[in-house]
Amino acid sequence: MDKDVVKNVVSGVIVVDKPVGLTSHDVVQIIRRGSGIRRAGHTGTLDPRASGVLVVLIGPAVRLSEYVSASDKRYQATIKLGGSTTTYDAEAPVVQTSDEPLTVTEEEFNDLLQTYIGEIEQVPPPYSAVKVKGKKAYELARKGEEVKLEPRKINVYSLEVLEWALPEVVIDVYCSSGTYVRSLANDLGEALGVGAHLVGLRRTKSGQFTLRDAVSLRRLRESFEAGTWAEFLIPASEALGDWPTVELDGDLLQKVRHGHRIPAADDASGWARGVSEQGDLVALLQVDEETREWQPRKVFFSS
Repeated sequence: MDKDVVKNVVSGVIVVDKPVGLTSHDVVQIIRRGSGIRRAGHTGTLDPRASGVLVVLIGPAVRLSEYVSASDKRYQATIKLGGSTTTYDAEAPVVQTSDEPLTVTEEEFNDLLQTYIGEIEQVPPPYSAVKVKGKKAYELARKGEEVKLEPRKINVYSLEVLEWALPEVVIDVYCSSGTYVRSLANDLGEALGVGAHLVGLRRTKSGQFTLRDAVSLRRLRESFEAGTWAEFLIPASEALGDWPTVELDGDLLQKVRHGHRIPAADDASGWARGVSEQGDLVALLQVDEETREWQPRKVFFSS
C-alpha cells in the first residue's frame, strides 16, 4: 500500500508487548517513525521497569483514548518482602525492616491479600506522575520535598497468589484503571510489619486486549522494515469490544455520520458503538433516556 495513502486511511490499534527498559512514550515514537503516522498515542503508561500489554491507538482512533484508558487492567506482580523503598519499587535503596528471618506464612499473606478486594481507597506513590500544585509528585519527591497525596477510590476485582518463594511472592492483580500496584506492595508490607516493595511487573491484560493480542517490539520493527506492519493493526471498533453494538446501514448510517439522532430500543441504556455493515467504527452513541434515541457523541466518518 502506498505510504501516503496509509497515512490518510489508517485508524486502529496496535497492541505491543512492551519490553523492560523502554518508556511507553519510547514505544509510541518507534511506531510513529516506523509507520510514518504522527497521530498515535498509548492508553495507559507502563513504567520502564514494567513489561507487557501496551495499547497504542493510531490515526483517528486516538479519539478513543479517554474511553480505552479507563478500561480495567490485569498484572502479574512480583513483590519482595522484608524491606521497603521510598519509590515502592526497586528504583531506590531498600530499607530493611528487621534482621530477623521472615516468618510470614502463605496463608497469613493470602488472608491479608483478600482484604484488598473491592472498592478501596489507595494513596498513590510519592514518586508518581500525580499532579500536586501543578507539578508532578515525582518532581517534588526528587527534590527532597515532602509529598502528601490524597487517597483515591479504586476497584480491585481479584487477587491471587501465583507463586510463593520467600522473600518473593508473585500475585495476579485484576483491577480498575488508576490502580498503583507499587502502592499495593508497599501497603501489604506495612500491614505485615515486614516491609515490601515491587520488583517485577508484567501487564497481562488491558481492556479487551491480552498478551495473545500483543506483538513483540522486535517483530514489529521487522514489519516496519518489510512494509507489512498493517497485519498487526486491529480495527478501532475492537478497542471497545465490551460495549454494546448498534449496527448501522442505509439511512441510519447516513444520519449518524451527519450527527443526527436515531431510534433506540426500549431496553437500551448508556453508551454503544455505532458500527457499519463492514465492521468499521462510525460513532460512539449515548442514549437519551427521555426521547429513547441514540445521540452521536463522537463521529469518526463524516462523509
